[in-house]
Amino acid sequence: MALKRLSTEQLLGLDKFLVDDDHAHIAAKREVCRSCQGKPCVNACPAGLYTLKEGELSFDHAGCLECGTCRVVCPQSGKALEWSYPRGGFGVQFRYG
Repeated sequence: MALKRLSTEQLLGLDKFLVDDDHAHIAAKREVCRSCQGKPCVNACPAGLYTLKEGELSFDHAGCLECGTCRVVCPQSGKALEWSYPRGGFGVQFRYG
């Protein structure tokens, strides 16, 4: 029996997110991101939260897995991001099965 490979959307559907609309725990500094040539965060984010629209970086913190991949791959040593942990009770809750 072959296992079916799930899409990113299907995998993220297994997790529960409690989004804090009053306090985004991560924000991209657009002025710093404009100077970035490769924009590796677009390809590296496992949740696919970074996108390019007409050459401009777009980001939505809802659905963030809080993995820190974007900070690690940032050529600006993470200085292009304002990142903190979500306030208590907010953020991702991983559910398996």
